[in-house]
Amino acid sequence: MSATPAFRPGHLVMVDIPGKTLDAETAAFLREHEIRAVCLFRKNLGSEDEIRQLTADLREVMGPLGLIGIDQEGGSVIRATSVPQAPAAMALGAIGDEALAEEVGAAVARSLRHLGINWNFAPVLDVNNNPANPVIGERSFGEDPERVIRLARAWMRGSLREGVACCVKHFPGHGDTHVDSHHALPTVDKSLAALEALELRPFRALASGHAGDLAAPAVMTAHIVYPQLDAEHPATLSKTILGGVLRQNLGFGGVVITDALMMKAVFERYGYARASVLALQAGADMPLAQGSRTEQAEVLDAIAAALVAGQLSLAEVQAAAARIETLARAYPLARRDYAAGQREADDALMHRAWALSLCALRGATPPAAERPLRVITQASVASDGVSEAGLPVEAVAALFDAHFRDVEFLHLPKLSALGAADLPRDGRLNVLVSNQRARYGAAAAEAAVDLHLAIWNPFQVLDLPQAPAVVTWGYAEGAMSALRAWLQGRQSATAQPPVTLN
Repeated sequence: MSATPAFRPGHLVMVDIPGKTLDAETAAFLREHEIRAVCLFRKNLGSEDEIRQLTADLREVMGPLGLIGIDQEGGSVIRATSVPQAPAAMALGAIGDEALAEEVGAAVARSLRHLGINWNFAPVLDVNNNPANPVIGERSFGEDPERVIRLARAWMRGSLREGVACCVKHFPGHGDTHVDSHHALPTVDKSLAALEALELRPFRALASGHAGDLAAPAVMTAHIVYPQLDAEHPATLSKTILGGVLRQNLGFGGVVITDALMMKAVFERYGYARASVLALQAGADMPLAQGSRTEQAEVLDAIAAALVAGQLSLAEVQAAAARIETLARAYPLARRDYAAGQREADDALMHRAWALSLCALRGATPPAAERPLRVITQASVASDGVSEAGLPVEAVAALFDAHFRDVEFLHLPKLSALGAADLPRDGRLNVLVSNQRARYGAAAAEAAVDLHLAIWNPFQVLDLPQAPAVVTWGYAEGAMSALRAWLQGRQSATAQPPVTLN
């Protein structure tokens, strides 16, 4: 359906694509509808050469003002795994060094430019003040909004100076939820005043630039209902929240992109097509419409039909397209190789940051090399579509290679069900290496854990209140290198948690 000769709905929509190469049918679809934005996921990323070929092909189809987006936050939420892997935001929060955060943000951007990507859906501005949060956790810089502002601003400054657009998320705040919006619709029952006191502070500072001269070029919405602001619609689809709070109250003038509309919090209630129109009506500029080519076409048709029916105004969608074009012109889609030696320097930077972020709690000390150990971990952890797969048992075993003389490994099917019966008291030191994200059940407190290595979700240490613990904030190679050095007595762990872990 054609909306009007003056406007193409494809100028507003971000889609995903199948596979690791740009097939002819997908390329034709992108050209036909003049789609200017594509989001890449793990399914699209092969070798570095394959990624660079894919982004080159997309650039040829979409032109220099195309946008290629990706989630490359650091920690467990990364899509491109072959480039230097950044520490999680909470690791940087534990260090608290703005200069280091800026350099990490710049290094992440250099890696994306090397791959041909010009838009990163980071940094996370969510203030993680809820230890039970199932989806944010170590993706946040911490529980103090001022720390989040300082470090996120520095990270963003580094990214922008290297030519990669940022997208702060998840507006108006995903830090105080008990539900993952990928699977259900969360509710945060707070007043606007309560949100202003906590969740909105980073967005007011960085989305509007009120706390300095740096403003985020884009904001991603949250699929969360705030009933005291809008009892009917999640923020992504709420005119009160996007048009009122974000645009008018905070004064944000950049691009507003939705979180993925395929997430169950939205899809099961509204479907792709209706949700895309509602998001645009609410004040978003760009629906993130993943799905099959048929579903993507339905989104385009729905936007066109809404324009014809007067449910969307031509002036508003043209203004949205203009904001998107301003972003694309500021961060053009042009690949830039690493300078000589820069990749190695960036990798060393990431390793140094991971090492500085190590945190020992409750007097944790490395076991003696001759002490018999039992290392407990989960047998396997698949990707949940947001985070990467958990550390495999082979990589856990590598933490204890060579240095320790007597190590027995116990691979449990589900660490979240850990209980006292799982761990014997037979003279071995029980070392729990948590390679999965879920919090433990109540029975875990009775398990005979002598040393807890929390390599993913830091809040798991609350479930084992007596066990000495080391928190790494993630399980990238740099984090595991630092943890192995600590186990061997070669690395300190003196960082301070940016969240309450006692």
